[in-house]
Amino acid sequence: MPGAVARESRTILLTDPEISAIPVHDDGEPLVDLRGYPEFRLDPRAADESGSYAHLREGVVDRLAAAQRSLPTGLRLLIVEGYRPYQRQLEIFTGYQDELRGRYPDWPADHLRRETSKFVSPVEVAPHSTGGAVDLTLCDDDGAELDMGTVIDATPVDSENACYTAATNIPAEARRNRGILIEALGSAGLVNYPTEWWHWSYGELYWALTTSAPATRYGPR
Repeated sequence: MPGAVARESRTILLTDPEISAIPVHDDGEPLVDLRGYPEFRLDPRAADESGSYAHLREGVVDRLAAAQRSLPTGLRLLIVEGYRPYQRQLEIFTGYQDELRGRYPDWPADHLRRETSKFVSPVEVAPHSTGGAVDLTLCDDDGAELDMGTVIDATPVDSENACYTAATNIPAEARRNRGILIEALGSAGLVNYPTEWWHWSYGELYWALTTSAPATRYGPR
């Protein structure tokens, strides 16, 4: 499975020390606006006033285009969110961490942070804030989303971990659809964050970890 790291039996998360040990470089590659690319279908659910959600690094866009060309006839990528500014990332992380703290008040701080990172990254290592990460799904030519087993942004707690890319507690059709997504995006050079089937990236910290790159290509913007 793209994004799964075989060096350990546990899932490596963005809060783990392996991530923070990776040097962060930025090659200066620009962000581009997908709203200028008619071949892509954009979903407005994460749209913001500035249009940040529709921006991605040029290299990610190239790889998404290659992935889309490899899909079976009648299927398309449905892109939900790309670049996420620092403040928005902080709000999502803090909000979900506070939600978990309220639901599980006995969790120690380090466990709470780790569990939070299964759904949203801390700002200092956030893939979306580099422009190198994208949340997406599959749809048909009419824009109808395929069954992927959970909705985008399902949490591990509420979905009983069905949001994990390799989850088995989802219908057979959803597993097939996830397989199509994994094959297309993985073959194009993107990597998956294994607790979120919809989250794929290139050039940032999780990509560097997964591919054993010496450093990132993209840093925070």
